Amino acid sequence: MTFDVEQAKKWIITFNDKIQENKEYLTELDQAIGDGDHGLNMARGFQETVKKITEGKYDDLGSLFKDVGMTLIAKVGGASGPLYGTAFMKASLALKGKKEVDIKALVEALAASLDGLKVRGKAQVGDKTMIDVWEPVIEYMKNHETIHSKELTDLSKEKMDDTKELEAKKGRAAYLGKRSIGHIDPGAASSYLLFASLAELLEEGEVAQ
Repeated sequence: MTFDVEQAKKWIITFNDKIQENKEYLTELDQAIGDGDHGLNMARGFQETVKKITEGKYDDLGSLFKDVGMTLIAKVGGASGPLYGTAFMKASLALKGKKEVDIKALVEALAASLDGLKVRGKAQVGDKTMIDVWEPVIEYMKNHETIHSKELTDLSKEKMDDTKELEAKKGRAAYLGKRSIGHIDPGAASSYLLFASLAELLEEGEVAQ
C-alpha cells in the first residue's frame, strides 16, 4: 500500500486533532519565550485546513498539499503560517500530479519542505526552532529503508525535548538570549506532533514501506 490522497488527508486530520488537544500546552510554551499565540494560531489554522480538504476533491497529492499550504498561509497568524505553509507548498511541488507515492518519494517531498523551511526561516539545527526536529527526522527517514513508527515518534520527541537546553538564535525568543534556555521551542513541539501523526499512519500499516 502506498501514500495517497486519503492517507494524506488522514495525516492532516490526525495532526489537527493533536493540535486541538495540545493547543493550551503549545500556548504555554509560546508564552514563555514567544508571542504566546502559537497554540491558538495553529488550532485555528489547521481547523480551517481540515474543513477545506474535507470538503475538497483532489486528483493528486500535489493539489491537496497546495491547498493545505495556501490555507495555512492565509489563516495562521504569526510566523507559524508562513513556515508551515511553505513546508506544504514545497511538498506540493515535489508531489505535483502524483496520485500516490511510496515512502521514499514522500520523504523526498518532506526533504524539499525542510529546505524551504530553512530558507524561509533562515534557521539551522541548534537555533532552537522547528528545524531542530525536522532535520534529524528527515535524516532518519532518508537513511532507513524501513521506518519504524515508534522510532520516528521517539526521535521527534527527543529532538523536541533537546530544544529545552538550547539558546534561541531566531525569532522572538532570540531577544531573550540565555533566558530562553530551559524552555521547549513551541515550533519544535508542534513539529513533533506532525511527525507523531505520520508515525500513527505507519503503525496502522496504512503507508507502504
